[in-house]
Amino acid sequence: MDAPALDGTAPRRNRRKVSRKNYDENAMDDLIEKQLGGNSKKKYRTKQDLEKETETEALIALSVGFPIDELLEEEIRAGVVRELGGKEQNDYIVVRNHIVARWRSNVGIWLLKDQIRETVSSDFEHLISAAYDFLLFNGYINFGVSPLFAPYIPEEGTEGSVIVVGAGLAGLAAARQLLSFGFKVLVLEGRSRPGGRVYTQKMGDKDRFAAVELGGSVITGLHANPLGVLARQLSIPLHKVRDNCPLYNSEGALVDKVADSNVEFGFNKLLDKVTEVREMMEGAAKKISLGEVLETLRVLYGVAKDSEERKLFDWHLANLEYANAGCLSNLSAAYWDQDDPYEMGGDHCFLAGGNWRLINALAEGVPIIYGKSVDTIKYGDGGVEVISGSQIFQADMILCTVSLGVLKKRSIKFEPELPRRKQAAIDRLGFGLLNKVAMLFPSVFWGDELDTFGCLNESSINRGEFFLFYAYHTVSGGPALVALVAGEAAQRFECTEPSVLLHRVLKKLRGIYGPKGVVVPDPIQTVCTRWGSDPLSYGSYSHVRVGSSGVDYDILAESVSNRLFFAGEATTRQHPATMHGAYLSGLREASQILHVANYFRSNPKKLVQRYSGVNMNVLEDLFKRPDIATGKLSFVFNPLTEDPKSFGLVRVCFDNFEDDPTNRLQLYSILSREQANKIQELDESSNESKLSCLMNTLGLKLMGANSVLDTGGALISVIANARRGRSRTHVVAGQCILSLKPPTF
Repeated sequence: MDAPALDGTAPRRNRRKVSRKNYDENAMDDLIEKQLGGNSKKKYRTKQDLEKETETEALIALSVGFPIDELLEEEIRAGVVRELGGKEQNDYIVVRNHIVARWRSNVGIWLLKDQIRETVSSDFEHLISAAYDFLLFNGYINFGVSPLFAPYIPEEGTEGSVIVVGAGLAGLAAARQLLSFGFKVLVLEGRSRPGGRVYTQKMGDKDRFAAVELGGSVITGLHANPLGVLARQLSIPLHKVRDNCPLYNSEGALVDKVADSNVEFGFNKLLDKVTEVREMMEGAAKKISLGEVLETLRVLYGVAKDSEERKLFDWHLANLEYANAGCLSNLSAAYWDQDDPYEMGGDHCFLAGGNWRLINALAEGVPIIYGKSVDTIKYGDGGVEVISGSQIFQADMILCTVSLGVLKKRSIKFEPELPRRKQAAIDRLGFGLLNKVAMLFPSVFWGDELDTFGCLNESSINRGEFFLFYAYHTVSGGPALVALVAGEAAQRFECTEPSVLLHRVLKKLRGIYGPKGVVVPDPIQTVCTRWGSDPLSYGSYSHVRVGSSGVDYDILAESVSNRLFFAGEATTRQHPATMHGAYLSGLREASQILHVANYFRSNPKKLVQRYSGVNMNVLEDLFKRPDIATGKLSFVFNPLTEDPKSFGLVRVCFDNFEDDPTNRLQLYSILSREQANKIQELDESSNESKLSCLMNTLGLKLMGANSVLDTGGALISVIANARRGRSRTHVVAGQCILSLKPPTF
């Protein structure tokens, strides 16, 4: 598993090796411009020029995640070429790489298909369309937050409606992408802010504050990282996390470099041995933990035998638990590092000013309702319904981006229940914990040259307590320091008073710097996280637990009934436990939703625009106790309002309903209380006169049961819920229907 961008960049095997310079992602523009020679529109180029340009574009595409001479599995499934392995495939790859490189040269502009036609021969028109459409609709080009994208975003949604549960990185990425595809989108967020587990705390006063990351903190690997693209679009500079990470022992002395190097070497060798052991054990390795194997091998090979070496070894174990947000006793020895082959290359960076700058840019212009924790999600052939407190939200499809911790707690009720296969994967995967103490000090007493430093602990059980510090003074705007707490220590952290925690961390800092003659002042402000107790997260990020595997990430990503979709860091097998993984999963599901919508469009009988959660039984139950009954006409209304403009239903019974219930014709219409009163005034008149008033005077149209369920499902639900004493407000994505106002159908 690569470093967990949701809460840091601690590597599994060693501390990050990065340079000391500030890194500005905008420099990528100059680099690509030089590589392409600035001649993308040059008509006359030599064969050598073309070959060099093709090679450069292939390298750029490779850095983004495309193989140099193969198709992605997604491209094969999309049928971008008619025959695999031939000349057409080779030509397609050249065109695809050209489009990728062209957009990456300036991610602030919306790349048009016509611009590609300017530089690619018309002989390859079909490949231009195939490559461009694949890249566009799968989130490889024209994604992000550039202000120049606005003219290309449809003003009105025509593709259908989608509810997104959660305004974290996955939810925001999907919502923006769906809006660009032409969907009506509504995001429901339980918190009072966007971002989810990416949370930048502003510490200090309003005029002078420091932006400190309490959740996801580091952008890990910039070569193919979409968050690097967002930073470029917003012209936000990035700061490389510098390599210098000194370690201090429990007495505050700097750890001997030779001892440090020896223990680190032994630790890495043991991890290599774990790989060999699991290959020999084959399937049996699925049943044992990484911690158990590591300890057995440590004793077997005599690594870290004395007490000082053991403290150093424990520090590396804590670092490993940090990287996986889980205790080593829970991590699968067989699959704990199953995502290592997909780790993104490039530098690991802090975002200047805090990650909230990305979050706010992603949330801008997206319809979000805050403070809406979801209680129930209903899904079926006709669409979806979401219940949040006293409100009901409806749409064609729903994307659930809540954390794995929330799914494990079963905080949301699904109707029908999730498939057993998916629920089993939810139960098998691990969801761990990382906590932090963020402190704002009067000055940078630790020195300007450090971004990180580590501290050893006396006992193995406390190895994860304040074992690593991140210094944010270079990017936050103030002297901010964050202490990390991983493993078992992170669990105990949740139950410890903040004052006790602050006393411990200050004791550790003063033990390091006091002997050097450096005074460690009391912090101006302190914040302690409680991610495990947070009912909207119940933890930090996912890992592969004993008995689980990377396949479970794929299962979590599976949609249900082409109505219910899932995104988030725990739904991506390649990039779990990372910020960019969450973002990419949102782009992935937006593409999947578009694919399903296109299928429904080509098969219109498969799609009913809105699902109200009601059926014929609900409708019949309403008319068992009509509010008004006159002749063969019965009326039902919302009992919570007497507004004459409020809407209700009328049922007209024909044929021999009273004599033979099986031989009946019942038609329905939607009308206001005011209109019903006019009909009721004809109480002494015949049924024919009342029917004439309804149809001719009032101009109402009668419809069958299926039609009224489809057209007036929202209204039926309002009345049914109100009668059950569950007064709810109905909201359809892109449209709000209040029970006190005439609904729009």
